[in-house]
Amino acid sequence: MGDVVDEAMSISETRGFSDYRLSSKLVKDNVHGFIPLDQLALQFIDTEQFQRLRELKQLGVVHMVYPGAVHSRFEHSLGVYHIAEEMVKQLKRYQGPELGIDDFDVQTVKLAGLLHDVGHGPFSHMFESGFLPKVLHGPSEWSHEDMSIRLIDYIVDEHHIEIDDSMLKKVKEMVVASTAHASRDSLKEKRFLYDIVANGRNGIDVDKFDYIVRDSRACGLGCSFQFERYALHNSKVLVLKDKNYSSGLEACAIGRMEGGGSKHLTIHKLFLSRADLHRTVYTHAKVKAIEIMVVDALLKANDHLQISSSVNDPAEFWKLDDTILKRIETDTHPELKEARDLVLRIRRRDLYQFCNEFTVPKERLEHFKNVTPQQIICSQDSGGISLNEEDIAVSNIKIDLTQGRNNPLKSIRFFQSYDSTVSEPIEDDRISHLLPECCQDRIVRVYAKKPELVSAVSKAFENFQEKEFWKKVQVHATPEKNKRQRKMYTQ
Repeated sequence: MGDVVDEAMSISETRGFSDYRLSSKLVKDNVHGFIPLDQLALQFIDTEQFQRLRELKQLGVVHMVYPGAVHSRFEHSLGVYHIAEEMVKQLKRYQGPELGIDDFDVQTVKLAGLLHDVGHGPFSHMFESGFLPKVLHGPSEWSHEDMSIRLIDYIVDEHHIEIDDSMLKKVKEMVVASTAHASRDSLKEKRFLYDIVANGRNGIDVDKFDYIVRDSRACGLGCSFQFERYALHNSKVLVLKDKNYSSGLEACAIGRMEGGGSKHLTIHKLFLSRADLHRTVYTHAKVKAIEIMVVDALLKANDHLQISSSVNDPAEFWKLDDTILKRIETDTHPELKEARDLVLRIRRRDLYQFCNEFTVPKERLEHFKNVTPQQIICSQDSGGISLNEEDIAVSNIKIDLTQGRNNPLKSIRFFQSYDSTVSEPIEDDRISHLLPECCQDRIVRVYAKKPELVSAVSKAFENFQEKEFWKKVQVHATPEKNKRQRKMYTQ
């Protein structure tokens, strides 16, 4: 097979599908096998802006804890492109005439899958949710989805890509379909197409199909959710009245799974797999410690490197990637000394020290606000070590099933068999009494930026809990070895 990777090849011969056109290139992916790339996709892929995704690790700094997690946004984007194509072609094969799915729709969905993450910043979500709110001194409306559509326009203009204007418009609408920037008018026609790549209605989309499998494999974890069977053989579009739309308008929804209860549990497994990745990998205590340190380094380097000045200019933004950490590390400019020292601490594993954490009690979830370093400082003991806000880092973590405190399964409609014309949601208690009643965890985690402050920070954190909840809600006391730890690199 290696001889044909860069040559035109008839996909109908290799896969038995007569509706495939000749592909100009095949790439071998370690998750999906051979992925055919068409000419229009290659025009985007073979640009420096898209190739930049090779320098953006899919999981940011996770590889510093899970060494195998070195995969990039580049291969994830190819994977989403591939599954999006498989999904829409399956719908076209069985419901094409009924739904009016044509080759234009197939190409549009594929491109949306390919380009949905092109606007990510260095270290992916950490840049958007960690760095920008601090450097901009408050909540920011900037999003990687919004930057993606701006970069798509920039790539088209910069490289003179010939693409139908209406296709380009729909690609961009699909990229932001699950965000507050979604165009309400665009979702009135063939709405189901906008759920394939980024599904804001119930969270089931091909983006998750790819990253759940890819991230699990890279981190050496098992993954029991089989997206192939779900995505390719048990999806159907049914027309239903949508209460979120004006009277008289109908929206198409992808009906999920035939077969009743077992399929309901299968979809629950998708959401549970995602939540497990968040708890085990994405928000691992040391991963968050390193993220906080990287954010601090970027903040200290911002004045000199002008990182934040690039976030609204696609022509400059695409030049930012994960290599900025190496740039800080090797630049000897005096203004970068504090940032450089932080990077050196990361390299030498002299990390911010985990003190303790607690899970917010279920009855407090609805109105609980993020904890700040100032709140911990105000709870410190008098007469001991005097703590300042810059001595403490607080990580406020939310883990849910994609819809906050709501159960996404209530937004999913199931059909009895593939011939069904009726679909309905299924209540959890009709399936199993083992399914969780609460769909969100909130975890508050505190770090000491200097090892010698662990004991004082831990005590202040305990005091805060007693003031907030009238008791300690942390599971264990801070280990004594953490309290005794001293800075390793003082000489």
